[in-house]
Amino acid sequence: MGQSSGDHNDYSATFSDCNSDRSGEFPTTSSQGRRLLLACAAENCDDLIRQLVSDLDSCSIDEQKQAAMEIRLLAKNKPENRLKIAEAGAIKPLVSLISSSDAQLQENGVTAILNLSLCDENKELIASSGAIKPLVRALKTGTSTARENAACALLRLSQIEENKIIIGMAGAIPLLVNLLRYGSFRGKKDASTALYSLCTVKENKIRAIQAGIMKPLVELMADFGSNMVDKAAYVLSQLVSLSEGRTSLVEEDGIPVLVEILEDGSQRQKEISVAILLQICEDSLAYRNMVAREGAIPPLVALSQSSANRSQQKAEALIALLRQPRSGNVAARTSDVSA
Repeated sequence: MGQSSGDHNDYSATFSDCNSDRSGEFPTTSSQGRRLLLACAAENCDDLIRQLVSDLDSCSIDEQKQAAMEIRLLAKNKPENRLKIAEAGAIKPLVSLISSSDAQLQENGVTAILNLSLCDENKELIASSGAIKPLVRALKTGTSTARENAACALLRLSQIEENKIIIGMAGAIPLLVNLLRYGSFRGKKDASTALYSLCTVKENKIRAIQAGIMKPLVELMADFGSNMVDKAAYVLSQLVSLSEGRTSLVEEDGIPVLVEILEDGSQRQKEISVAILLQICEDSLAYRNMVAREGAIPPLVALSQSSANRSQQKAEALIALLRQPRSGNVAARTSDVSA
C-alpha cells in the first residue's frame, strides 16, 4: 500500500518511539540518590561513568546491579551521557548482563541498553556487540519491564534496515506477538510499535502471520476502549499486502470489524480502515462481496463526502469496486479464460 506524505504523517503520529525507562522503578539509598543527582547536574561526570563501567565487570552481583542501574539513569536523564557511556566501553559488559539469571540485573542491563540506543550513533555498536539475541531472550524470560524495554530496544535497532532480518531470524516476532496479546497496555503498545517497524520486511510479515498475530490485532481493533485501534490497524495494513495476511484477516472475522470502524471510528481510524479494505478488495470478488454484505457502502459514501482528499479518493475507489455488477465480473472473467 503506497503511502503519501499525509499517510506518513499519520503513521508518525500513531507510532512515537518507545520511551526510555520510567523513573522510580527501584529504590536507591539517599547517598546513591544524591550522587546521581549531582552527576546528572554536573557538566562533567566522566569520572563517575568510568567507575561505573569498571564496576560492570565486578565479581559482586550487587555492584553490577548498582552500576547498571546508575548507568541506565545517567543515560535516561542526560542525552549527552549516552555517547559518553558508550565511548567508555559500557555496551559489551551491559550486553553480557542481559543474559544474567538474576532478574533485576537482566532488567537493568536491558534498560541501560535501551537508553543508550536512544542515541543514533550507538545503535550500530549495540547491534555489532551481539545485543540482538540476548534482547530476544529477555523478551521471553525477563520481568514485565524487561520485556517491554527489550521490545523498545529492538525497535530502536530495527531502525537500521539490515537488523530487521536479523531480529526476525533471532525469534523476536512470535515473542512480540505474545506481548501484543498478553502484555500490559504499555507492553501491547511497545510490541505493536516494534512489529510495525519489523513488518516492513516480507519475511517478518510471514513470521508474524504464522505466529497468530491476526487474532490479537482484530480483537484490539474491535475494542474501541483499548486505545490500540490505530496501532493495531496500522500493523494490519503492513500484513494485508500478502495474500496470507488477507486470508488470515478474513478467517479471524476482520472484515466486520473494519466496517464497524468505518461507521464508528475516529477520522484517522476510518482512513486506515478504508485503505485496508481497498487493498483486500482490489483483486478479490469474494472479499468485495463480503465487504458489501457487511454494509460498508453507506459509511463509505459518508466518508467520501466529508474527508480529506486522499481518503475521499480511496473511499470512492472502494465504492466503485463494491458497486461493480457481480455477474458481469464473473462473465468477463469466464470470457477471458475461454479466450
